[in-house]
Amino acid sequence: MIDTMVIFDLLLAVAVVALAVASMTTRDMFAAIVLFVVFGLLSALAWVRLSAPDVALAEAAIGTGVTGALLLRTLHHVQTVERKAAPEPLPVPMGVQIANAAFCGLLTLGLAAAFAGAPRGGPGFDLLVADAMSISGVDHPVTAVLLNFRAYDTLMEVVVLLAAVIAVWQIERGLSDAPAPALGEVWQGFARLTLPAIVVVGTYLLWVGSSAPGGAFQGGAVLAAVGLLLLLSRLYVPRPSHRGAARVAFVLGTGAFAAVALLVTGGGRMPFEYPLEHAKTLILLIEGLVTISIAVTLAALFHGREPVALPERAAGTGGRDDA
Repeated sequence: MIDTMVIFDLLLAVAVVALAVASMTTRDMFAAIVLFVVFGLLSALAWVRLSAPDVALAEAAIGTGVTGALLLRTLHHVQTVERKAAPEPLPVPMGVQIANAAFCGLLTLGLAAAFAGAPRGGPGFDLLVADAMSISGVDHPVTAVLLNFRAYDTLMEVVVLLAAVIAVWQIERGLSDAPAPALGEVWQGFARLTLPAIVVVGTYLLWVGSSAPGGAFQGGAVLAAVGLLLLLSRLYVPRPSHRGAARVAFVLGTGAFAAVALLVTGGGRMPFEYPLEHAKTLILLIEGLVTISIAVTLAALFHGREPVALPERAAGTGGRDDA
């Protein structure tokens, strides 16, 4: 008799591939975003089936929830610009298209070659990680890898987020002049129940990451949802006076990583070679500050512009659609 979970896994694999193809080929941008969100949800389920709950949480929170909101926000912005009779975009030269296609093909071949050359049935790094857990400072192997054994990788991910928000703030500046939406009793009741619960869940995911699936990226993405809801409802409107605090929040994660690395090397150790008696404290410090940076950065990316008061003559060109 065929195992029902095998049938489920096969259907899940086919659905994931079909949704990926559909989201890339459809010409309706809104439909493509919806398909992408569904694709992310099923991908999270696939990671659960692969016994990778940490990746599943990250996919559901960041790859689906926050990214889906960012794509919808971008679509709205593009449609607003088109309604303002913006000039037609210049066509992409054929040489650029060919170069992009060649680059994507080479990348795909490289990934296929790496997959084909990977050892089959080996122990992987499980035994090495298990042997080093006693000096990692935490009890969860994924957190040990991300914040101790391979902390440089996590540092680069935080730097990428920082670079992204810097680029967005350099590209577009201005204040939103959209009117605040009329919020009824349903929204008020929803906010009273949901927003505190999101804060609790996000904080819990951060704290539990040292011993169970969770951590800074999952907790930060969940906390970013609070910012997205506040921006959508315009209960919070970014102002020029808020830029200083936002900039501090943006660099908290990167600054924490750099400060800990310098602190450790000052004691005669390699960067991120934490002293055993302080390892858990340093990792929790990094994770806590990284969580704040991720939450604020994702919310700022959703808002999409640096809150700066522009001269009146330039305000009409700064993309002043609603948040």
